Amino acid sequence: MPRQPNSHLLRRGRYSESGRSYLVTAVVHRRQPIFNDFKLGRLLVAEFKRAHDAGLVNSLAWVVMPDHFHWLFDLNNATLPDVMRQTKSRSTLSINKARGSRDKFWQRGYHDRAVRTDEDLLKMARYIIANPLRAGLVEHIGDYPLWDAAWL
Repeated sequence: MPRQPNSHLLRRGRYSESGRSYLVTAVVHRRQPIFNDFKLGRLLVAEFKRAHDAGLVNSLAWVVMPDHFHWLFDLNNATLPDVMRQTKSRSTLSINKARGSRDKFWQRGYHDRAVRTDEDLLKMARYIIANPLRAGLVEHIGDYPLWDAAWL
């Protein structure tokens, strides 16, 4: 499989700052809608929870879409690359085990955006939570099973 032509640009200028909030997005390899299977989505959510419980991050909001996820968190005792590497690696192992697969699971890299203000934080959280609505997956966010926010 050829390398993503601009994936190297995702790392340019990346900086991890403990205590800062970040919005990260990662995409399933070849955008396969793996997370249409609720059980597989819950395996990914377990990795978000593991990172939170280990004190690496303070999860603020997340949504698992059929072929990608958005995760908003405060970075605590880790670097952004370490959190993403661990989350993607551990979720790959558990999801592939559940699927009886050894295939590549995630696309290389991830997109991140540092949150600058509390106002931006709330806008990003609303953006994340509204993803299933904008995608036409549900008419009411309460009907979508794979999301959460700290404000609830």
